[in-house]
Amino acid sequence: MAAKTPVTLEGTVERITYYNEGNHYTVARLQVGGRRGTVSIVGRIPCLRPGETLRVSGYFEEHPQYGPQLRVEDYQTVQPATLQGIERYLGSGLIKGIGPETAKRIVKRFGLGTLEIIEKDINRLAQVEGIGPKRIDQIRKAWKEQKAIRQLMIFLQGYGVGIGLASKIFKAYGPQAVGRIRENPYALADEVFGVGFLTADRMAQKMGMEKESPFRLQAGILHILKQKAEEGQVCLPETELLLSASSQLEVDEELLRPILKDLIRKKQLVLRKTPEGGGLVFLSYLDSAEEGIARRLRELGKGGVRQASLIPDLLEKTEALLGLTLSKEQKKAVATALAQKVLIITGGPGTGKTTVIRAILEVFRSKNRRCVLLAPTGRAAKRLSEVTRFPAATIHRGLQYNPKTGTFQRNEGHPLAGDLVVVDEASMIDTYLMYHLLKAVPDGAVLILVGDVFQLPSVGPGNVLSDIIASERVPVISLDRIFRQGEGSMITVNAHRIHRGEMPLWSDPGDPSGDFHFLNQEDPETAARWILELVRDRLPKRYGLDPLQDIQVLTPMYRGQVGAENLNVLLQRHLNRNEKTVERGSRVFKLGDKVMQIRNNYEKEVFNGDIGRIVKVDEENQEVWVNFDGRFVVYDYNDLEELVLAYAVSVHKSQGGEYPAVVMPVMIQHYLLLQRNLIYTAVTRAKRVVVLVGTKKALAIGIKNNKPQLRYSFLKERLCGVGRLDDEGA
Repeated sequence: MAAKTPVTLEGTVERITYYNEGNHYTVARLQVGGRRGTVSIVGRIPCLRPGETLRVSGYFEEHPQYGPQLRVEDYQTVQPATLQGIERYLGSGLIKGIGPETAKRIVKRFGLGTLEIIEKDINRLAQVEGIGPKRIDQIRKAWKEQKAIRQLMIFLQGYGVGIGLASKIFKAYGPQAVGRIRENPYALADEVFGVGFLTADRMAQKMGMEKESPFRLQAGILHILKQKAEEGQVCLPETELLLSASSQLEVDEELLRPILKDLIRKKQLVLRKTPEGGGLVFLSYLDSAEEGIARRLRELGKGGVRQASLIPDLLEKTEALLGLTLSKEQKKAVATALAQKVLIITGGPGTGKTTVIRAILEVFRSKNRRCVLLAPTGRAAKRLSEVTRFPAATIHRGLQYNPKTGTFQRNEGHPLAGDLVVVDEASMIDTYLMYHLLKAVPDGAVLILVGDVFQLPSVGPGNVLSDIIASERVPVISLDRIFRQGEGSMITVNAHRIHRGEMPLWSDPGDPSGDFHFLNQEDPETAARWILELVRDRLPKRYGLDPLQDIQVLTPMYRGQVGAENLNVLLQRHLNRNEKTVERGSRVFKLGDKVMQIRNNYEKEVFNGDIGRIVKVDEENQEVWVNFDGRFVVYDYNDLEELVLAYAVSVHKSQGGEYPAVVMPVMIQHYLLLQRNLIYTAVTRAKRVVVLVGTKKALAIGIKNNKPQLRYSFLKERLCGVGRLDDEGA
């Protein structure tokens, strides 16, 4: 075999064809001039930007599809030496504050000396039209940061960390980043969002840290508990935690026991003994939250409102005022709200929960009592306000969350200003948020939690509403009668059929007034194409719906032909023709895209599951503006990992939402995820029409499966006064 001839070339990066942010594998076109013209280069080249001048060394090889490519073995960046190169370099999005148009004006003014001016005499940029002192400060800061991030990338490039994460690491640690990482790379998993334990572990291993290092074992145990909390678990059995940690960390359980014991001693973790003799391990903040919920519910439930003698008269006056006749169970719900301090009202769609809330509010208002209405999401709060005609707010807004301090301003020392607190969609509330909500309820107030307990539990840790009901320590009114306003809707009827474990009834495909349809299709690829046609053409034409505003695709899974990932790419391609884009790794966002927030961001006041639309892409300032129900939130490009496309979303993420139309694939490939409460939740999100695409067999499997995934918690036992604290552990 002939030896490869080493080649060294220098040229300007024309475009980036492909970049993998995880391992920095890059495919780019390099303009080298002369006879070679433009050359394809491939290799691990982090931070590459169009317009950069690059000196590369390597070997040419023949790709069967793309032809000759230079496999880069070594490279170094060289400041661009042509006006066009400088302009492209500055306008590539490298420097926040300089977009393509500003780059053109700067280069026109300073020519080949542009980069030296920015480096040594940046204030001269004031000579360029449109650049004032504020913009100069922005550019100065961005220029320094980019230099520092490049140095950090040189250190990080062997550890599979992309430029987006490098920027976040630099933002968290500043110039001390390299030293902090060398000291304890596992701290990254706790202190920098986006750097998970696996990335930190990979870095640590490459730095030579041993598998049995206490740093690693401690971080691993905490990682598993945090990961499980994201999956909804409040705690884990001690034996399961040790087994999982031993498997994932590839160390013997006996090495983990003293580490677990030390974490308990330091109060980072809490161990509680169960009546059966086992142990449950909690992250300390979740243990405090769950204990606080139990304690606060006991405190709030003490005593009664003592209005029993007035109840019949109040009910009669309320019915007259609202112009309706309450059913027996609705009257019972109102009467209980007047006689008890804490009450749960639960029931499926069309069972009159809203009517009961309106009646209770009217009674309290007639007595000049202050009423506070809250809901977990902006969408749910808006809907609550519309149906009750009372102002409603999100729980975070109502509790006055302060992102600067990370605390709620409303608490036991500064409670909500209300005699009645009504919280809708209570099944969505996780352990942490419920704790802070209950702390803010005044001691003398009446608390009413309203929700559909048959829906999926909260996205966050816990199954709070179900656990409280199961404890039998709080009065519960269950509404099960479907009222007249829901009788004409197959959606409402089918929701209750699904809840009872029965197959739904669907409309005739030719019936223009039908609101519940099933399209039989076994092939996932064809099903995906049908879903596109439904969203883009058929439903808008038949029902006058807007494909983006009114139709939501819900899916049980993330991957696969009919998973959220693939459906989002397909729907984006056909529903959004905008060419203004932002690329972050493998994800592409377009102006006009429907997007969803995937983590709680208290500083921006947007939360996991919130859906909005991209209304502005600012290339110069590297910002994306998203409209969340009339509130505009600005994202730096480096924060875009908090967003995903939302043309299709998981059923879990749809909780609290309500859409005119819901389209959902129900395929046999989903069978591991198909559950009765998942299908029920999806169906109850729709107001006007539901279309299921898939097989009857898959639908039957899901409806038959009434064993939801187990969520470990201890709230029911705490409410019942069971269990004890164990300070030893392991």
